[in-house]
Amino acid sequence: MPMLDVFKTDAFSVVSLTDAILKRPYRPGRIGSLGLFRERGITTTSAVVEQKDGQLSLIATSPRGGPASAIGGTSRTARIFKASHLEREAKVMADEVQGVRAFGSENSTQAVQDLVNERLTDLRAMHEATLEYHRAGAIKGLILDSNGSTPIYNLFTEFGIRQQSFELDLADDIRNQSVAIQRLSEDELGADAVTGYRAFCGDTFFDALLEADAVQESLKYQASTLLRDDVRSGFQYGGITWENYRGRVGQVDFFPTGEAYVVPIGTSIFATYFAPADFMEAVNTLGLPLYAKMFFDDDLGRWAAVHTQSNPLALCLRPRAVIQVTLGT
Repeated sequence: MPMLDVFKTDAFSVVSLTDAILKRPYRPGRIGSLGLFRERGITTTSAVVEQKDGQLSLIATSPRGGPASAIGGTSRTARIFKASHLEREAKVMADEVQGVRAFGSENSTQAVQDLVNERLTDLRAMHEATLEYHRAGAIKGLILDSNGSTPIYNLFTEFGIRQQSFELDLADDIRNQSVAIQRLSEDELGADAVTGYRAFCGDTFFDALLEADAVQESLKYQASTLLRDDVRSGFQYGGITWENYRGRVGQVDFFPTGEAYVVPIGTSIFATYFAPADFMEAVNTLGLPLYAKMFFDDDLGRWAAVHTQSNPLALCLRPRAVIQVTLGT
């Protein structure tokens, strides 16, 4: 079998490659590892989100030509959010394939597949970091493109609502202020159940909070090692788990260094929707988190390329339930 013809076997079909990239060991960011966002595949490239009194909810799909779901007389609006189309490719050159050819054998599918899997691992890591970045944006209410400045969606502008913020005075009673922060979120959530609160803190914010006298005194009684150990993974104070979020790619920080974002845990207000790929094979199917496909230099036969794509839509359905916390002067 000619070397580049190896790629045209079933081992490198869309289904096989997509299955392979989904089965690679998942290396999520912090937000992904917490399971904060529900995940769901959708069959379209966009989702309709309904707003009522500053709160957002998804509208269920209905058959074409069938009756629409009814709503009452309360004023409501709806917005269409399109999933982001994220794609990246990696080439496998003919010389690289030649280098892994099994001596005395024309069947080197497994060796070539190992090389392709290396490319898939690199590509997957890029997609995971980007999805984490979009989820951080959804928490902040501002989802930005990879340059860190171009807005994809500003949830507050889209729905005509204002962000809730709180200025934390480290010289005052931090415990009482933590309770006040939670009450702001609870007022927005209404009857929705909450199991706890977690704050994603930038470096400057976390260091200042940790050095506050009240926090230092509290840590003495929580555990004898806390004042000696690295507590960036999180410590409890005032009913909130404060953690130093580590997220930066290049020059782009996922959270501002001098801010924290307090999020309710155990709710269903965070969601990620995955639209199908723009492949013929994926039309009218439920979207998957990642897709992979091969295409070739058919003219000269010098390379094959692994194409990967994801079409995520990360949303916070109640943006005002996330509280932006800054340091007081």
